[in-house]
Parts: sequence; C-alpha cells; structure tokens
Amino acid sequence: MATKPPTGDPVQDAPQVAAPHHAAAGLPAIGHTLRIAQQQMGVRRTAQTLLKVNQKDGFDCPGCAWPEEDKRHTAEFCENGAKAVAEEATLRRVTPDFFAAHSLADLASRSGYWLGQQGRITQPMYLPEGADRYEAVTWERAFAIIAEELTALSSPDEALFYTSGRTSNEAAFLLQLFAREFGTNNLPDCSNMCHESSGSALTETIGIGKGSVSLEDLHQADLIIVAGQNPGTNHPRMLSALEKAKNAGAKIISVNPLPEAGLERFKNPQTPQGMIKGTALTDLFLQIRIGGDQALFRLLNKLILETDGALDEEFIREHTHGYEEFVAAAAAADWDETLAATGLQRAEIERALAMVLASKRTIVCWAMGLTQHKHAVPTIREVVNLLLLRGNIGRPGAGVCPVRGHSNVQGDRTMGIFERPAPAFLDALEKEFGFAPPRHHGFDVVRSIQALRDGEAKVFFAMGGNFVGATPDTEVTEAAMRRARLTVHVSTKLNRSHAVTGARALILPTLGRTDKDVQAGGRQVVTVEDSMGKVHASRGNLPPASPHLLSEPAIVTRMARAVLGPASTTPWEDFEKDYGTIRDRIARVVPGFEDFNAKIARPDGFTLPHAPRDERRFPTATGKANFTAAPVEFPEVPAGRLLLQTLRSHDQFNTTIYGLDDRYRGIKGGRRVVLVNPEDARELGLADGSYTDLVSEWKDGVERRAPGFRVVHYPTARGCAAAYYPETNVLVPLDSTADVSNTPASKSVVVRFEHGQ
Repeated sequence: MATKPPTGDPVQDAPQVAAPHHAAAGLPAIGHTLRIAQQQMGVRRTAQTLLKVNQKDGFDCPGCAWPEEDKRHTAEFCENGAKAVAEEATLRRVTPDFFAAHSLADLASRSGYWLGQQGRITQPMYLPEGADRYEAVTWERAFAIIAEELTALSSPDEALFYTSGRTSNEAAFLLQLFAREFGTNNLPDCSNMCHESSGSALTETIGIGKGSVSLEDLHQADLIIVAGQNPGTNHPRMLSALEKAKNAGAKIISVNPLPEAGLERFKNPQTPQGMIKGTALTDLFLQIRIGGDQALFRLLNKLILETDGALDEEFIREHTHGYEEFVAAAAAADWDETLAATGLQRAEIERALAMVLASKRTIVCWAMGLTQHKHAVPTIREVVNLLLLRGNIGRPGAGVCPVRGHSNVQGDRTMGIFERPAPAFLDALEKEFGFAPPRHHGFDVVRSIQALRDGEAKVFFAMGGNFVGATPDTEVTEAAMRRARLTVHVSTKLNRSHAVTGARALILPTLGRTDKDVQAGGRQVVTVEDSMGKVHASRGNLPPASPHLLSEPAIVTRMARAVLGPASTTPWEDFEKDYGTIRDRIARVVPGFEDFNAKIARPDGFTLPHAPRDERRFPTATGKANFTAAPVEFPEVPAGRLLLQTLRSHDQFNTTIYGLDDRYRGIKGGRRVVLVNPEDARELGLADGSYTDLVSEWKDGVERRAPGFRVVHYPTARGCAAAYYPETNVLVPLDSTADVSNTPASKSVVVRFEHGQ
C-alpha cells in the first residue's frame, strides 16, 4: 500500500559517497521504479497507471519529450518517467487542513523535496494580503481576484504569463490567445532557460528552431555525437535508441566534462541480454572543459576543410550561404588555443576527426551543456557548420538533434508561447479571432524577473512549473516575486514558488496527465509535441485527485471570461466544453496542423512538416542554410577558482526532487555536494569529505553564496566543478546570460571556495 508523506525534512548533513557507476538502468532501475511507485500509488494503482504511460491509447509521460517508436513495449517508460507519473498519480493529498496547519513561513522553511512529497493539491487556495497562511477559496472568487488585479493595471504589459513545458497544446494555445487579447506578449516560458539558444541558432542557420531528425534517423546514423547531455538521467529512453544505432553499426562520441554512466554502458531492462551484460555505447569520450565546445567544433571544421574530398561540394554550392566567410574564420583556428580551451589531447581530437570523416551520416545531439553559456548560440551554430560541410542535414540518418527536457516544451512554443512572435503568426491570429494582437515584443524569463524587481510588472501568472526554483539568482528572483501585487500558480503539487508570493497569491489546482478529463462535451483528450516534432493525443485514465480540480483549458477559459467580459467575442465557453473546437482554431492558425482533429485520431498521431529535413529547403533570411563565422569564445577562469556547472541528480526531474540520492554518481542521502577533480581539490586544499561554501564571482561584485557543501573528489574535467540545482541557482547572476538568446549561463559559473564549519 502507499505510504504517508514525511512529516519532517530529512537531515542531509552527511551524505554518503561511493564510487560512481559505469552502467545505467538494469535491475537497480526496475527495483527503484517499483519502490517509488508503490510508496506513492500502491500496488494496484501502479499497474493501472504505468501500463498506460506512452501507450497509443494512454497518456503522454509528464517527464521528458523523447519520442516513442511505432511498436511500443508493454512497459514504455523509464525509471525517471515512472517517478514523474507516481508523484502525479500519488494517493497523498494536500487539503485545506494542511494549509491551516502550515503557515507561509513554515512552507518557506521546507525543502523542495518535502513540499513535493506532500501530494496533490485538492482545492483552490488564496493568500489574502497580510495573511500568514493560505485559505480555501471558491473558483468564482479566485477568478474574480485575478480580474480585479489585471483590470487595475496601468498597462497589460504589467502582467506576465509564464508557461511550463508540461502544458498541453490546447492549454498553451488558449493562454497565448488570452494574453494577446488582453494586450501583451509577455509570455515567458521554460524554453527561455534551456533550449532558447538552440532555437536562436537553428532559426538563423537552417530556418526552423527545432531538430531535424527522427528516431529512424538515429537508428540509421553512422556517427552520433552526444555533446553536453546526460541521457542516462535526463532522457533515459534515448539510451534504447543509441543501443539500436550501435547494434546497426553506428559509432558514438560523447563530449562532456563528466563521465556519465548512461553513456558508458546501457543495461536495457527490456531484454535478458541487456539486464545481464548491457551494451557499451561510447566509442570515444572527449572529457572537455566546460565551455570548450565551440573551440572543439571550430577546429574539427578547419581540419575537415583541409582534408581532400571531405566536403559535400554540391550541397554547399546549391544549399548554403556564407561559405567563404566561414572558411576564412575557420582557417584561424589554432591547435594550442583549442587544447587550452578544451583540456583535450591532440590525439583525441584527431581520433574524433577520423570518425567524422568516416561517417556518411552524422547526427549531433545536445542539451543544456551547450545551451547555457554566454557563447551558447555561436557554439550551436558551429555544430551546424560541422553538419553543413558534409551535407548532413536533409538526408536520412543525419541532422541536428537538440534533446528537449520537458514533455511538451516544444509544443508550447509551436502554439505561440513566445515573447517575440513571428508577424505571420500574429497575422493568422488576427484573421481568425478578429482582434489586433500586440506587435511589440514582450518579456522573456530574465526580463520578467527584472520587470518584477523594478516595479514594471505587478501580476505573475504561471501555468505549471516552479518558476522560483528554476530561475537564476535566487535571492534577487525571490525578492522580485515578493514585489508583485498578485502571484498565481496553476499546479498539481506544492513547490517553492507557492511559498514565495506577491502581496496576494492563488494556487489553482489542476488535472494532471494521468487524470480523466470530462467536460460538458464529454471526455476530452489533449495533445503534445515530442522532441522530434511528432504530435499525438494524451488521455488520462485515473479519476481526478479531487472533485474540485479544473483542467488547464478550463482554468484559462474561465479566467478569460472573468477578465475580458462580454466584450470578447472569442467563444471561451465552447472551448471549455469541447477541446476539439480549440483544435479547429489551431488548425487555421498554426501551419502544419490542418485537419488537426482528424490527424490525432490516428493512433500514432502525425509529424509536423520540417522544410530542411523534408525538402532540403531552408526558410532563412537568405533562403539557404547559413554558415556562420563567430569568433571563438571560451571561459577564462582566474587562478584559485573553478568553473561550476549546475546539473540534476538522478533522483530529480527539473526542479522536482524525488529523493536525496544520485545513484549513478555514488551519492546517497544528500544534495549539498560539490564534485571536484582530485588534483584541483589538492591544489585548493579541499579534502574529500570536507565542507565548503561556494561563492560565485561576477563583474557586478555582488557576493552570491551557497553554504555548506560537502566536497566530493570526482573525475570531472580539470578546472571544472559540478553541483545540483536548484540549490546552486543562487550562484548564477541574473545578468549572466547567453548572447542573443538571453538564457541564464548556468553552466559557466566562476566560483571560489571558502571553508565552512
């Protein structure tokens, strides 16, 4: 049977440390999955729920955005996906009695782990101005409070409407529609903090800010480069695709500052052979220094250019622009500078070059290890340069593969959740709904925090997520949120953001992916888009956690009616009754969604068009794929300092903490650890097991401190360190962002160590 939530926060003062693992999944993953699921759901509910995850007649996993093959396994989920499902389908409940017993100050003193373990929120909750705790409120009153605050603003641009990546296509479309009818493009989203750099680089270079490959392409590739990514924890089902590619003869290069178990060996729990022995995945591990990726790819490109017969000259001539400028820039690449930037040996780079030259079909996959640096956008452009040189975009088994970390983060952007919408999208919206949407750009995540801090924004509305826990510069962000007049969070469970509020606050409990959604028009389905541009339906199968919950589309439509009133001609009430009517409108506004309702009736859904992949057509400003020639950058770290990257543990999904262990890295019972190369640690006087404060250094001179971290001697790249977020978000300056994309530079934090007690 399911267990009760913890009454007190667990002590994390003395985490246990063992040697890191060299293989992922296998029997330990199965055991851990079943234990977590049983604790949250009980045995019967576990079977009832997990057997529907990622099935054609089931619901989409609320975890990562990795796609499914046409033929599904009975258990089509990974360990961390099962944890995400278990926490949503939990039998634990957070009722008004819980809020009566716990003041806001009490909630603010608790860890994110403790808050998340309490269970599903059952009723709308309201924090009146000056009150010390939340109280139950009716839905009607909740929407009236939102209307009071929004209609009292001096400008619609004083409101912010944030979206998390778990939001369905239908809810995302409605939220952007409401925000723009209200009068603002302030639509920050979690993409701003993760793959915004990918979208910026890819839109400029190939004309569409999405990946260009399918699962079938991965299976057909000769070479897969996995850079700045840890699929064993963050996208575990990707390991199956890599295994299939390996079995078909592919080679894999992993580029990362830390060795990761999942890329070393995958013990596939779906096969007996996988459980016993597993498959070695990585053929070449390039243990690169943090931020050295652009230098690496630039030198590889120079070496390709210098190799006779290595170029796809016809592709370059027919389909690209800017080649001559790029060649001139690449010629300046320097071995000594590259070795210093990357920490690699010349022989390692030469071996990588040989593998690139031997491959006729190359895919490059990446995640936050490339996107969260000042020079992230030029780095990803350089990846595109590598692929363009040999014609590796727009043919089977080749292309770009930014791996999205949340189940519908890509779909939300497709639906118009973007602070800088394309004029064509706004034109289509205006034609369909008969109002003139605002044309000026809105605020992204960083600018939203700055606007709250500076008094430019007064109402913050979040559709899912944990904004306070996910964003940088924790002290600045929390102070900014507390300056708001009203903060509103549409949520399934508690998190840190509910304890850091404006003068007034609302928690609006919503249905999850696992819940049945029944409206006046009958049982509803929602849709999501995976990391490879495939759209399909999602159908929850469990009774809702409470009769007082509303779906995300219902919350938006009722809010819109309360705020916009009878002056709005948008059929909000119809949208709530029947989500098919929402999809009919999406079909007329968003390219690729024609006959939307008919397409999602197919068991496998449908794949969105992608001009570079499908036609080798590049809808860029030049009409071709663009080579780029940015100067090479890499972080320079003063003596006595290290470069810190923030990362996830294995018991974590984004800011949701499932447990206090990081099994693959050998960490148990605590999260305040910092991983440091033993040689660096000796030079800095950091004994293994000692405790230290992490203090970041930034040009503004402000001291940002994360106290009480246990030092763990770990095989990181020299000059580099790593620690978990959100605990280390306090170290990331709000103004330290990527050029062009404005993504927080959470993988490039210069830190010094001050010995704690």
